[in-house]
Amino acid sequence: MIKNSKLFWIGLAILLIGSIAAHLVQTSSDVTIKDVRFVGAGGNLQSGLLYVPPGATAETKAPGILAVHGYINSREVQSGFAIEYARRGYVVLSIDQTGHGYSQGAAFSAGFGGPAALQYLRSLDMVDTDNIGMEGHSMGGWTILAAAATHPDDYKSIVLEGSSVGAPFAAEGTLEWPRNVSVVFSAYDEFSSLMWGVAKADNVETSPKLMALFGTETAVEEGKLYGSIEEGTARILWQPPVTHPGDHISHAAIGHSIDWFAKTLEGGNKLSSENQIWFYKELGTLAGLIGFVVLILGTSQILLRTPWLRDLNSKSVGSAHATRGPKWWGLFLFSAAFPVLNYYPLFNLAESLFPASALLPQTITTQVAFWAVINGLVAALVGLFVRSEKVAFSIQIVRSLVLAVSVIFVAYMSAVLVDFFLKVDFRFWFVGVKLLTAERFPTAMVYLVPFAVYFVFALRALHGGLSVAGQSVWTTHALNALALMGGFLVFLLLQYGTLFTTGTLLTPSEPLNTIVMFQFVPLLLAAAIISTFLYRRTASYLPGAFVNAMLITWFVVAGQATQFAG
Repeated sequence: MIKNSKLFWIGLAILLIGSIAAHLVQTSSDVTIKDVRFVGAGGNLQSGLLYVPPGATAETKAPGILAVHGYINSREVQSGFAIEYARRGYVVLSIDQTGHGYSQGAAFSAGFGGPAALQYLRSLDMVDTDNIGMEGHSMGGWTILAAAATHPDDYKSIVLEGSSVGAPFAAEGTLEWPRNVSVVFSAYDEFSSLMWGVAKADNVETSPKLMALFGTETAVEEGKLYGSIEEGTARILWQPPVTHPGDHISHAAIGHSIDWFAKTLEGGNKLSSENQIWFYKELGTLAGLIGFVVLILGTSQILLRTPWLRDLNSKSVGSAHATRGPKWWGLFLFSAAFPVLNYYPLFNLAESLFPASALLPQTITTQVAFWAVINGLVAALVGLFVRSEKVAFSIQIVRSLVLAVSVIFVAYMSAVLVDFFLKVDFRFWFVGVKLLTAERFPTAMVYLVPFAVYFVFALRALHGGLSVAGQSVWTTHALNALALMGGFLVFLLLQYGTLFTTGTLLTPSEPLNTIVMFQFVPLLLAAAIISTFLYRRTASYLPGAFVNAMLITWFVVAGQATQFAG
């Protein structure tokens, strides 16, 4: 048993070292972090992480900042901003918008949770209510604008990161409203049309909405201070050379917001905006995410040596091909390309066929599930008509389910403990493993069904149609990963190569679904590794299918927005 537990301990060590390192970074300079809940509109609980710098007390109040993530993200995505603000002496409240993360209610409701969050921040006796700023990314910008519209005298300045005033979800900006605005709109932002009505982000200076906000009839000049900070009419524009989601991992984007609050709020310390450490926290949680996947593999390995689950092991693993010939390459290319080609059409069809409801309350999760079912069924049909050498699979449904439930339980408990003791999760950028709330657990049980259908059919096709005799372990894992996620990786490289050279995506009308596609690469990579690892030991696609179905359902449902709250 000890011999077969090595991988488990390696995964646990990586997970803990990365998570502890991330915790030390975000609590550097003696900052404390608290998981808080407060009552929002309609009695719904809202969630936030409260970053408290040393010395912030009722007697020595500190300036405060409300920081808000964008659509289908959560409070942890704002950690780069929050860490740097707190290091500079600001009390920071990084919230989950309504319907996101651990906040109740429906997405888009109650001003996205912004008005209630601003009032909660002001209620803290350690906060100087005369010096409050707000920062919001994307839809988080509309969240803080909702707070500014509801409580126009309760803040001093704001930063709109990749966001805008005006339609579709905010009031039009003028020289008088909102107060003291820094617009940080990246040069390659995918949402330039939605936000500012311009085809390319680097043309935002000529946006009529932006010029109205700045009170000018000519193009806005980047870096020029317009208006007066004392009168609340100050405006400034910055365009860091990154994308819309790239704002979260941009030294420049975060630095511009630091500088703005240093200019417009009193009470923070004078630490230069060049002094930033947040990226080390990202590296720590990335290590935690990698360790989390390795822990799943190691847990599976240990469980396969227990008396009742030992029967799942098999020394004879079948192969569909003797070598990688033309038929193999044809199947491989189809497996990689077809799911990408139907991605946008199926997402759009699912949105029209299945509006958010009590049964399917998460719009994007429903879109992913619909895409998954269709592609799983197609994979099964291809296997019926494109014959390779027949592979004999071991089919033990009950034992495979017990293995999967046990593996996911251990993985879930690792996330619970890290969250409780260290206040971090396993993530990089906006790809993160969050815990399920009580409200979301029944939702996960519903979405588990289509994801199980996908993984059962897709992984049967993968191992029954693309396995090659005598192939090395590394080659097998690499090719299986490319078969599942390679098409998405190539397509995203083409998308962003086009964006960086022309200023627009290949599909300029699909910015949101393109950003959602980012997550398909790491998720399908992890799924391929887990499935191949288990297939080589059990000669069955079922253990990997069940583990992946539970894991991906957990990941997607916990991290997505809930549009219908019954």
